[in-house]
Amino acid sequence: MIVSGTTMGAMAANEKVVGAWKLVSAASTTKNGEPGDPPYGPEPAGVLTYTEDGRMSSLISYGGRKPLSIGGSSSDMQQEQAEAFKTFFAYAGRFHFTGDKMTHHVEISSIQNYVGKDLLRHARLQGDRLILTAPPTLVNGKIQSVELVWERLPRATETNS
Repeated sequence: MIVSGTTMGAMAANEKVVGAWKLVSAASTTKNGEPGDPPYGPEPAGVLTYTEDGRMSSLISYGGRKPLSIGGSSSDMQQEQAEAFKTFFAYAGRFHFTGDKMTHHVEISSIQNYVGKDLLRHARLQGDRLILTAPPTLVNGKIQSVELVWERLPRATETNS
């Protein structure tokens, strides 16, 4: 297989992010530069995975989620399920990383509107941290930019020794 210089550069950039990442922090900023409300509540949890073959998945659970109750009325269960859906965000697809741009090509998502779309992020690698910043968008009723800080997780073989 012949690979162009551009493709080689993209492959090298992608390799820098291959692996699993844990969400360390999530912050938002209003268009005036003021801190916004935490976009995923207090102490969110998340895992971001990039594979060598160019696939990615992102899972974010809002902080403060409550377990679903067992039993109860149908309307109570529907409310709990709606809240569970509202406080968990997931999507997967292909990714492309070049320079300071990360593109997630969404193929499946908990929010159907994202399917078939590209989610663009400004990306910075700082040691074992990946910082992804979304362009200003409507978040919790306000136009905000969201910054997610991810920390590289050790490979499974590194923790099994």
